[in-house]
Amino acid sequence: MSILQDLTLGWQTDLIFARFDGEVIERRDCVVVRTPNNPLYYWGNCLILPEPPRDADLVHWCQRFDEEIVAQQPESAHIAIGFDARAPHEPLVSWHNAGFEVFGTVALRLRPPLLREPRRVLPAGIRFRVMDLPLGIDACVDLQCEVDGGFHNPASYREHRKRQMRRHQAMQEQGMGHWFGLWHERAMVADCGLFRAGTLGRFQMVGTHPAWRRRGLCAGLIHAVCRHGFEQMGLEELVICADPNDVAIGIYEGLGFERDSRYWGAHKHPPALTGD
Repeated sequence: MSILQDLTLGWQTDLIFARFDGEVIERRDCVVVRTPNNPLYYWGNCLILPEPPRDADLVHWCQRFDEEIVAQQPESAHIAIGFDARAPHEPLVSWHNAGFEVFGTVALRLRPPLLREPRRVLPAGIRFRVMDLPLGIDACVDLQCEVDGGFHNPASYREHRKRQMRRHQAMQEQGMGHWFGLWHERAMVADCGLFRAGTLGRFQMVGTHPAWRRRGLCAGLIHAVCRHGFEQMGLEELVICADPNDVAIGIYEGLGFERDSRYWGAHKHPPALTGD
């Protein structure tokens, strides 16, 4: 079996987006992912390994990243290396010491019969919209930057999000999915995307404005988008990914999503930047 065929669900659905307007190349030792239209996007410009790297192989994989990514796209000044691990793996102590953040992400899946109603109704005055990009792109980017809260470099993150929303617009135009929002009066207060590969759908960028959190907006948005995906897009299964330590994963499980698998990433920010 090839590396690509054996990747876990999270990576498989991540590659829906890279395959649309980027490059996905299987090498002997890894999968190379490049997104020339958005070289600032860490996980659109990365290497994916079929198994965890060894702690002692830090220099080797940094060199491979330079060869496959930076040599083609000098603007990709980060380092991003993903991997699958189906069992506990060796601690990456040298990687941490070199400035890498190593983290796991859980992929969850949902089929129509398992979708459950949210425990809370949406607050009065909140409206759900299926967006028609490019209308509303600026509102989406503004909201996404508010959600980020300055965690990343503000200028590079805003540019990254603009490029991502232009990608989602192009995917919408090809019939691959939609962007969705919750609005209060003229303000967008929550948003996300849902895009497809056949009958499989993958969520993107679920976010709620900081001033509107803990009011049931996330659950209400995801539920409405799930219904749209199943009823209007003809999808048979939905995938959403989450930090296993974040409150959002409990919200998704409360709607009926079930954990499928975990996948891993190690990234290092460019010198003097904290943006991805």
